[in-house]
Amino acid sequence: MAAHNELGTKGEALARTYLEDKGYRILEKNWVYARAEVDLIAYYDKRIIFVEVKARTSVGYGQPEEFVGDAKQRNLKRAAEQYIFWRNFNGEIRFDIIAIVFNKQGGYTIRHIEDAFW
Repeated sequence: MAAHNELGTKGEALARTYLEDKGYRILEKNWVYARAEVDLIAYYDKRIIFVEVKARTSVGYGQPEEFVGDAKQRNLKRAAEQYIFWRNFNGEIRFDIIAIVFNKQGGYTIRHIEDAFW
Protein backbone atom coordinates (compact mmCIF):
# COMPACT_ATOMS: atom_id res chain seq x y z
CA MET A 1 0.00 0.00 0.00
CA ALA A 2 1.32 3.45 -0.86
CA ALA A 3 2.41 5.68 2.02
CA HIS A 4 -0.36 8.21 1.39
CA ASN A 5 -2.96 5.43 1.47
CA GLU A 6 -1.56 4.16 4.76
CA LEU A 7 -1.72 7.68 6.16
CA GLY A 8 -5.34 7.99 5.06
CA THR A 9 -6.29 4.64 6.58
CA LYS A 10 -4.59 5.56 9.85
CA GLY A 11 -6.33 8.95 9.84
CA GLU A 12 -9.75 7.39 9.25
CA ALA A 13 -9.21 4.94 12.12
CA LEU A 14 -8.23 7.79 14.46
CA ALA A 15 -11.22 9.85 13.32
CA ARG A 16 -13.56 6.93 13.93
CA THR A 17 -12.23 6.40 17.46
CA TYR A 18 -12.41 10.13 18.13
CA LEU A 19 -16.06 10.29 17.08
CA GLU A 20 -17.03 7.14 18.97
CA ASP A 21 -15.38 8.52 22.11
CA LYS A 22 -17.58 11.62 21.74
CA GLY A 23 -20.74 9.49 21.55
CA TYR A 24 -21.21 9.31 17.77
CA ARG A 25 -22.51 6.05 16.37
CA ILE A 26 -20.69 5.08 13.19
CA LEU A 27 -23.17 3.91 10.55
CA GLU A 28 -20.84 3.40 7.60
CA LYS A 29 -17.16 3.48 6.77
CA ASN A 30 -15.91 4.26 3.24
CA TRP A 31 -19.43 4.33 1.80
CA VAL A 32 -19.38 4.67 -1.99
CA TYR A 33 -21.95 6.08 -4.36
CA ALA A 34 -21.03 6.60 -8.02
CA ARG A 35 -17.64 8.35 -7.89
CA ALA A 36 -17.99 9.65 -4.37
CA GLU A 37 -16.67 7.97 -1.26
CA VAL A 38 -17.76 9.18 2.15
CA ASP A 39 -15.07 8.36 4.70
CA LEU A 40 -17.43 8.05 7.67
CA ILE A 41 -21.17 8.36 8.13
CA ALA A 42 -22.21 8.83 11.73
CA TYR A 43 -25.34 9.43 13.75
CA TYR A 44 -25.34 11.94 16.59
CA ASP A 45 -27.92 14.20 18.19
CA LYS A 46 -30.66 12.95 15.84
CA ARG A 47 -28.57 13.88 12.77
CA ILE A 48 -26.74 11.95 10.13
CA ILE A 49 -23.27 13.38 9.76
CA PHE A 50 -21.16 12.86 6.65
CA VAL A 51 -17.50 13.10 7.59
CA GLU A 52 -14.55 13.76 5.32
CA VAL A 53 -11.22 12.86 6.93
CA LYS A 54 -8.08 14.64 5.77
CA ALA A 55 -4.72 13.57 7.16
CA ARG A 56 -1.36 15.21 6.44
CA THR A 57 2.20 15.00 7.73
CA SER A 58 2.75 18.73 7.27
CA VAL A 59 0.82 21.95 6.84
CA GLY A 60 3.46 23.31 4.47
CA TYR A 61 0.96 23.36 1.61
CA GLY A 62 -2.02 24.33 3.75
CA GLN A 63 -4.30 22.94 6.42
CA PRO A 64 -5.84 19.53 5.69
CA GLU A 65 -9.37 20.92 5.47
CA GLU A 66 -8.30 23.27 2.67
CA PHE A 67 -8.06 20.20 0.43
CA VAL A 68 -11.83 19.61 0.51
CA GLY A 69 -12.56 21.64 -2.59
CA ASP A 70 -15.76 22.44 -4.43
CA ALA A 71 -15.72 19.27 -6.55
CA LYS A 72 -15.26 17.06 -3.47
CA GLN A 73 -18.06 18.91 -1.69
CA ARG A 74 -20.41 18.40 -4.66
CA ASN A 75 -19.60 14.68 -4.76
CA LEU A 76 -20.18 14.34 -1.02
CA LYS A 77 -23.52 16.13 -1.30
CA ARG A 78 -24.61 13.84 -4.14
CA ALA A 79 -23.63 10.78 -2.12
CA ALA A 80 -25.41 12.16 0.95
CA GLU A 81 -28.63 12.68 -1.03
CA GLN A 82 -28.51 9.06 -2.15
CA TYR A 83 -27.70 7.81 1.33
CA ILE A 84 -30.60 9.62 3.02
CA PHE A 85 -32.92 8.41 0.26
CA TRP A 86 -31.64 4.83 0.72
CA ARG A 87 -32.11 5.05 4.51
CA ASN A 88 -35.44 6.87 4.15
CA PHE A 89 -34.13 9.46 6.60
CA ASN A 90 -36.12 12.68 7.02
CA GLY A 91 -34.08 14.42 9.71
CA GLU A 92 -31.23 16.88 9.65
CA ILE A 93 -27.86 16.17 8.13
CA ARG A 94 -24.47 17.80 8.50
CA PHE A 95 -21.12 17.76 6.71
CA ASP A 96 -18.05 17.70 8.95
CA ILE A 97 -14.33 17.55 8.31
CA ILE A 98 -11.86 15.89 10.61
CA ALA A 99 -8.38 17.29 9.98
CA ILE A 100 -5.44 15.32 11.32
CA VAL A 101 -1.82 16.44 11.23
CA PHE A 102 0.85 13.92 12.17
CA ASN A 103 4.22 15.04 13.49
CA LYS A 104 7.63 13.41 13.07
CA GLN A 105 7.56 12.01 16.60
CA GLY A 106 4.50 9.90 15.83
CA GLY A 107 2.02 12.19 17.56
CA TYR A 108 -0.87 13.98 15.95
CA THR A 109 -3.46 16.71 16.38
CA ILE A 110 -7.12 16.34 15.48
CA ARG A 111 -9.46 19.19 14.61
CA HIS A 112 -13.15 18.48 14.19
CA ILE A 113 -14.83 21.07 12.00
CA GLU A 114 -18.57 20.73 12.40
CA ASP A 115 -20.87 22.08 9.69
CA ALA A 116 -17.82 22.58 7.47
CA PHE A 117 -19.90 23.23 4.35
CA TRP A 118 -23.40 22.94 2.96
